[in-house]
Amino acid sequence: MSIKAKQTLPWCKSLMKEVKKWSALKQTGVSLRYMMEFGSNPTPNNLLISAQFLHKELPIRIAKRAIELHILPHGLSQTAPVLKVRDWYLDSFRDLRSFPEIKDMDDEKEFTEMIKAVKVRHNNVVPTMALGVQQLKIVYEDPNEIDEFLDRFYMSRIGIRMLIGQHVELHNPNPPQNCVGYIHTKLSPMVVARNASEDARAMCYREYGSAPDVNIYGDPEFTFPYVSAHLHLMVFELVKNSLRAVQELFMDSDKVAPPIRIVIADGIEDVTIKVSDEGGGIARSGLSKIFTYHYSTARNLSNEPEPADLGIAGNAPMAGNGYGLPICRLYARYFGGDLQVISMEGYGTDAYLHLCRLGDSQEPLPE
Repeated sequence: MSIKAKQTLPWCKSLMKEVKKWSALKQTGVSLRYMMEFGSNPTPNNLLISAQFLHKELPIRIAKRAIELHILPHGLSQTAPVLKVRDWYLDSFRDLRSFPEIKDMDDEKEFTEMIKAVKVRHNNVVPTMALGVQQLKIVYEDPNEIDEFLDRFYMSRIGIRMLIGQHVELHNPNPPQNCVGYIHTKLSPMVVARNASEDARAMCYREYGSAPDVNIYGDPEFTFPYVSAHLHLMVFELVKNSLRAVQELFMDSDKVAPPIRIVIADGIEDVTIKVSDEGGGIARSGLSKIFTYHYSTARNLSNEPEPADLGIAGNAPMAGNGYGLPICRLYARYFGGDLQVISMEGYGTDAYLHLCRLGDSQEPLPE
């Protein structure tokens, strides 16, 4: 063993001991409604309370994922991309734990800058983890094992990023109208669906040279509180999938490609968004796999893109590496909603995005 390795080993051991201790502590979930009510008056005292909460909460959540990254099955923990992600989590844990007690607004400002840096550090976690899983070229004894881990891991990540982003955004001196941090208190699903559809159609044009129409039905006056970026991401992903299916089915046909239909219903408990296409549907044998990672119905998977993480179209290809739908469902479930897909092979697919209208569902906190 080198002298350098001998010097770093005790530090690694002491850090891992601390991580293990914090990973055993109980997480504290918050609801959309609580975030909205608490953040509606971002006084210095409220910002201080928020920072003190995050100072205790974030190390617990990060420690739980760091431990799990250390003990993954099938040698996944030893792949270079997963080791890189684990180092990011350990670095963030160390930054949070080494930050002193937050006593005043100077401390709070410094803490806010630090957690902004933590959020940036973790920007590429999803594509890096995808690379690690992709490199693991073995047949799993239990194919659900890795999927269950990724569900827990990405759900936790959504929560960590939401908490950090919400706290940071509360410092915005000129917040957009009707916004409390990340939460839009009067979000129009019609407007979001229109914007997400335009982004998806622009991508379809780049990929194929044309794009089917998207027709949206619903009450243009209806609004409800939700995170605009989350909703955009989910609708964009569903519309993108539908556009691709229809475009590929009718690419060599003389028939006009049928439009994608989006229906928005505002119920008492849920806001439901249905995305329907006539893109040929998914075979029943494949339907059970659509929420597994690395499964895709796309014909050409030669170029594996990075999974969408921000709900922004960017320059990603139309066909993904199978991360779109499972991550979409996690975003829906984060605030108490869900995503269901029903398909008729030979005709088309309906995706139902259920969003909890009440906003009082607490974050799901994977152990």
